[in-house]
Amino acid sequence: MRRLTRRQALAAAAGVLGALVIDGCGNDAHVPSASGSTLDTTWGDPVGDGQLRVLGGEGFVYRQELAPRAPLGQTLGLLGHLTDAHVMDASSPARVPFLDRLGPPFQSTFRPQEALTSHVLAGAVAAMRQLMPDHVIQGGDLIDNDQDNELRIALDVLSGGPVRPGSGPDGYFGVQSASNPDPFYYRPDLDAPRHPGLLRAATRPFAARGLGVPWVPVLGDHDLLAAGELVPTKLTRSLALGRRAVWDLPSGLTIPPDLRSLPAGPDGPVAPIVVDQLLAEALRGPTVAVPADAARREMDAVEVVSRLRRASPSRVISTGDRRLDYVVDVGDRLRLVVLDLARRDGGSGGLVVAGQPEWLAAQLGDRGGRLLIVVSHQPLGSSDGGPALLDLLDRSSSVIATLCGHTHRNHIAPRHNPAGGYWQIETASLIDYPQQARALRVLATAGGGVAIQTWMLDHITPGSLGSVSRELAYLDAQGGRPQGFTGAQRDRNVVLFCAPRRAEP
Repeated sequence: MRRLTRRQALAAAAGVLGALVIDGCGNDAHVPSASGSTLDTTWGDPVGDGQLRVLGGEGFVYRQELAPRAPLGQTLGLLGHLTDAHVMDASSPARVPFLDRLGPPFQSTFRPQEALTSHVLAGAVAAMRQLMPDHVIQGGDLIDNDQDNELRIALDVLSGGPVRPGSGPDGYFGVQSASNPDPFYYRPDLDAPRHPGLLRAATRPFAARGLGVPWVPVLGDHDLLAAGELVPTKLTRSLALGRRAVWDLPSGLTIPPDLRSLPAGPDGPVAPIVVDQLLAEALRGPTVAVPADAARREMDAVEVVSRLRRASPSRVISTGDRRLDYVVDVGDRLRLVVLDLARRDGGSGGLVVAGQPEWLAAQLGDRGGRLLIVVSHQPLGSSDGGPALLDLLDRSSSVIATLCGHTHRNHIAPRHNPAGGYWQIETASLIDYPQQARALRVLATAGGGVAIQTWMLDHITPGSLGSVSRELAYLDAQGGRPQGFTGAQRDRNVVLFCAPRRAEP
């Protein structure tokens, strides 16, 4: 059967073509929540025509797998979690959009909304300003391709000030340009759903207000690896700074059967050899001349860690300069324990390194009477060495939750232990539909227990660019909608009850 091009699939998913519609018919019309809170309003496609409309809010579901429902009391801390923004230089010749033609697991190498990532992050930041949490957790994969200009753009959005999202002399020059005759890629100036001038608007400088509250960084695979997979090499660095790009697959390029059998993660194959081999082979075929930009320089891990540390206004109690393992106190009752699971030798999956179990054990024992939320980019359960860390958490009565991104989906599951258990919380990405962040309020409950009240936040970018990105992400036939990244209702707006915490020696 002939496979639809990405462009054809996007147009087919749109159904009734046109610009984004906010339902204004009859008495059921809604205005999007000014705070982005999905408790007030949500986005949906109730008639199935590919047009997102503003719908009513989604109330809390009360989850009692770990403890019975109890009256809510004093707030112990309010947090925001935004993750997997994948702020990208969509014009970079170091990107590998041509691999998307091979299908899964390479569907993350091109997205129709990828030129709008800085605006979506700005919209998530605006929602956090409305929430005004004690701390915002920036959950990793802040950038997409380990480039200096990507990190500069993302940090400017988080900190506030002028943001210049374009690159090269033209702001945007890439596979989505109207001049590209390739039938595979979506071109917003020409293809349905049409958004003339979108790329020019997406790369125009804008002013960001910044979070306005302390934020803490988590390191993801895309932050320090090219394509989230490869340690920068002489080849990838020359591509990033050079004047040639691969937009099309060379004739006859396929995935060898032994590579297809390798496991895949949300960012593609977990083995970097897959991307490395395919990139080397593709470069032997036709290339496209593109403008160069020295700001596309790829960074090493030490620089990325250093810049994230310097940019974060939070008071970080740290163990060293080369890794992002540290703790942050949220008031006198709550502490965040942040784990760095990013591989320095390549690959998107998480990795526990020598010394981390001992360091984590020390934090569990010396917590100053605080409750703990353990934060990482990749889920502990799927990381190499992660089950050993979960065993440590299972022996502690102070842990109430783990929190991560990486999977690009909303998901919450209980984990039972002798102390009563804790919740494993995953938050959707800002790059794929539903493009949401998460709020978490930790509260004491009657009888000495704890509850985590958590709800999703939509980005609230001023103007239309954020709305267009949400629309395109929804229509993407390989994206978060068909993959179920929104999660079930029990993964979104919920109150999670924990048993009373016993005193530890």
